[in-house]
Amino acid sequence: MAEAVAAIFPEQQQQQTPSASAFVGDRVPDNANEHCPGPESESAGKADGCAGCPNQEICASQAGVAGPDPDIAVITERLRGVKHKILVLSGKGGVGKSTFTSQLAFALAADDEDREVGVVDVDVCGPSIPTIMGCAREEVHASGGGWSPVFVRDNLGVMSIGFMLPDDDSAVIWRGPKKNGMIKQFLRDVDWGSSSSSDGGDPPNLDYLIFDTPPGTSDEHLSVVQLLSGAGITGAVIVTTPQEVSLMDVRKEIDFCRKAKVPIIGVVENMSGFVCPACHGQSKIFYPSTGGARKMCADLGIPLLGSIPLDPSIGRACDFGSSFLDTCDPQSPAAKAYRDVIANIRKIVE
Repeated sequence: MAEAVAAIFPEQQQQQTPSASAFVGDRVPDNANEHCPGPESESAGKADGCAGCPNQEICASQAGVAGPDPDIAVITERLRGVKHKILVLSGKGGVGKSTFTSQLAFALAADDEDREVGVVDVDVCGPSIPTIMGCAREEVHASGGGWSPVFVRDNLGVMSIGFMLPDDDSAVIWRGPKKNGMIKQFLRDVDWGSSSSSDGGDPPNLDYLIFDTPPGTSDEHLSVVQLLSGAGITGAVIVTTPQEVSLMDVRKEIDFCRKAKVPIIGVVENMSGFVCPACHGQSKIFYPSTGGARKMCADLGIPLLGSIPLDPSIGRACDFGSSFLDTCDPQSPAAKAYRDVIANIRKIVE
């Protein structure tokens, strides 16, 4: 494993800490054009971005005939000890996917110290999970079993490209093949053994592996679904806000799941209203002009897992990298809603 890491990150051989700037993309040649579609793409050697590339002729001759990705079998073996693999999705940005992912992971890990939980941040260009989970500025190290995730708690590990960036303001300016290669390494090369376990490279005994995704239905989503095709996906939790401008994109995400044969666990309506802590009156900040998530779920035959109201304590918890349920008023509407949603997810998947 150490040799493989060194081959991809040659300048990191001494410190054994992968760097995003050193990553050149899995299966993408070092000398490929900037807009390379990837040698396994149907358009390899034929796309406009291939013009003038020294690899154009060989890529064109092999386009579409490479067969199944051999790493799928490796990933399947690597993750065979993971009980539940959950994708947190939404066609819309800014609805609170990363917030929900982090709080779901915190709650699952806190509820039972013997329950092992992992979080994979596949939002390559906007990795907010390290900040939200209180582990920013940590580093990923290579071990005999692979890359070691950053452990927030003894039973809660995190993997994100955010750990590999030189600073918080560094942009990841990558096209599809490089992003896909990074995601593949997160699945293939990370040793999810608990922080107290010994190095052995054995398959992990994770109860939950939760994937935080970027908005949309593009490269990152396709990569995760394809690469987990052998290991299997338990299902997707889809996050939305009540207004139609969000729901119209979430319907596309639901269509993506159905076409990609990803089971849908249910929908979470986030920011469903604001409950005043003084008078306890509720205001609809994002007005559900078309009936909100409840009507959408009824129309599409999908479970509504619950509706979570706005609460300033949630934002504070994310900024400080802490668990909302550990620091909030346990009787607050948002706390009750989070507990209900998490209980509904567990009831469905377990």
